[in-house]
Amino acid sequence: MKDIEIEIKVKITDIAPLLKFLQKSAKFISKQQQVDRYYNPPGLDFFSERPVKHWLRLRQETNGTSSINYKLWHHQKDGTPTYCDEYESKLSDIPGMQKIFKALNFREAVKVDKVRKVWFYHDSKRDYEIAVDSVKNLGDFVEIEYKGKSSKVAAEKINLDMIKFLKDLGCGEIERNYDGYAFQLLFKNEIARKKTY
Repeated sequence: MKDIEIEIKVKITDIAPLLKFLQKSAKFISKQQQVDRYYNPPGLDFFSERPVKHWLRLRQETNGTSSINYKLWHHQKDGTPTYCDEYESKLSDIPGMQKIFKALNFREAVKVDKVRKVWFYHDSKRDYEIAVDSVKNLGDFVEIEYKGKSSKVAAEKINLDMIKFLKDLGCGEIERNYDGYAFQLLFKNEIARKKTY
């Protein structure tokens, strides 16, 4: 779906069944290091609001790909994120963009350094991009993102199906953390919105 992102980010107690499934049934896309830098624009502090709704990111990848990304998260009444509006554009010169940000007084808030392995899985019900992330100073996570084309989908229903997908594989306890890597690095003492399946 264009400009909409539906995903979950989880820790699982047993990753072996997932890796076995991915090797057998999914298409391996890539393995690379991603360095993400998150920014506040002049006069604004995206991270002062709870839950955080706005994220502005520059990403540099070892394959030479770079991008700028803005996300606006939509939350339920309890603060749980369901999906986000996402706008992204490729960049050819991250250092040049960083100079522009600095000249315009954009402030870097946090850097997220991770190694990401990505697979694509498709069947009659699912179109998922599945990533296994090793995040510096945070540990290992699994991220599943919906890649279907339909605009008539219920985000929460897809989120629950992603959990069911992992449960059916036998991945053990699944801890869904509703705060992204940047938030976890910035506010380690505030990470409270978790759900275990």
